[in-house]
Amino acid sequence: MSTPGTTWSAAAPRPDDHVLVLVGATGDLARRKLLPGLFHLTRAGLMPEHFRIVGTTPAASALTDEQFIAHARQAVVEFGRAQPTGAAWQQFESALSFGAADPGATEPLVEAVRAAERAVGGTPRRLFHLAVPPVAFASVIELLGATGLARDARVIVEKPFGSDLESARALNATIHAVFDESRVFRIDHFLGKEAVDNILALRFANGFFEPVWNREHISHVQIDVPEEIDIQGRAQFFEGTGTFRDMVVTHLFQLLGFVAMEPPVVLDAQSLRDEQAKVFRSMRPLDPAQVIRGQYQGYRAERGVDPASDTETFVALRVSIENWRWAGVPFQLRTGKALAESRHRVTIGLRVPVLQMFPLDALDAGEGRGNMLVIDFADPGSLTARLLVKEPGSTMRLVQAGMSFQYGTSFASENSLEGYEHLLLEAMLGNQSFFTRSDGIERLWEVSAPLLEEPPPVHFYAPGSWGPDSIGELATPHRWHLPEHRIDGS
Repeated sequence: MSTPGTTWSAAAPRPDDHVLVLVGATGDLARRKLLPGLFHLTRAGLMPEHFRIVGTTPAASALTDEQFIAHARQAVVEFGRAQPTGAAWQQFESALSFGAADPGATEPLVEAVRAAERAVGGTPRRLFHLAVPPVAFASVIELLGATGLARDARVIVEKPFGSDLESARALNATIHAVFDESRVFRIDHFLGKEAVDNILALRFANGFFEPVWNREHISHVQIDVPEEIDIQGRAQFFEGTGTFRDMVVTHLFQLLGFVAMEPPVVLDAQSLRDEQAKVFRSMRPLDPAQVIRGQYQGYRAERGVDPASDTETFVALRVSIENWRWAGVPFQLRTGKALAESRHRVTIGLRVPVLQMFPLDALDAGEGRGNMLVIDFADPGSLTARLLVKEPGSTMRLVQAGMSFQYGTSFASENSLEGYEHLLLEAMLGNQSFFTRSDGIERLWEVSAPLLEEPPPVHFYAPGSWGPDSIGELATPHRWHLPEHRIDGS
């Protein structure tokens, strides 16, 4: 599939006029994702007609407006998709200003926000993005409440959303003391990817998928997010978090919710999040016996890591969903650091039909017998249907082939938005469809409690491998679909 098909869509809405406040504007997230992403939205004509971006940090690391503009320029040069030139950059840099903030000295931030609002004119909306470590969430939220800046504003909160049920409830209580849930956007950049949107289109806009999207036809589901990188010097963060808290609760479980949800009544935020919450309520508490924790060899020698650390850098687990659609279908999740490849993939395994009519030697066992639907959600993403076909020749021999849709070759790449860009736009529009709700995140920590209370020991694995050797047993009677021969050539 290499040419665009018919497009069924309305014109993209444009957000109301906005003042965006980046809390932690000089940090790594703002430098790598937020500033380049906001500039790309500006170039694409998707920002509000009138907007200002106010950066803020504690006073000790504050910048002047000119220094913030230089910082943003360097961020776009290093991590943006286009160079900071032309009319788009002039518009963007003219929107930047800076205001320091400390609990005892809030005047610079308040004045910077008020000045930005005066420059925009009228009554612009106000959006805060908390690009700060989780330990700072509560103090920032309380500061915004105490200064009145939170009034009628929206807030984007970065992951992780707590580290267990108790801390998640405490964080939600702190947020709700200042912001109504309707104005809270718990961001997970995985949910901003095009391929996640496409799960909804795939299931609910195509008549040949939804009828088989159930336990009668699907044998298993795998969500695979291996990463080649190691912890990259983030020992202080990683030792207190680990892969399960960092990746599974905040990323993989959210994807599971979209794959497993019932059809929403309408495609709006409340309906989508209601159906996701039903999936989470149907999840059985995790069984530690169905979880494998791993640690790459050499992790304990990383600077800042406890030499006897039990922190996992890898986790594979089996999840059970007890409802009419999914009872008996294993959801197998895997993610980790220092693995063989970086992949972002959901594999839907279909039940094997009766194949007795074919000679026993007709099947290529090395390729596997099952039909699969593979959703690759690495930007820009792809969809591949894998099926058995007859190999050319005089004998009946079945081999696996694939039919693939590639975003990168089917649509102009400039039309695509990266995860953070998409979600920043949706937050400005007030659309919470792809943001986590408080009851959903609390339920996920609740089902995770047995694992957190009695974690199995870590198994060591070699960097560059696919994890501990024991993970094959977890997938039985199926197999992990990475590594594999890739039909789509990716």
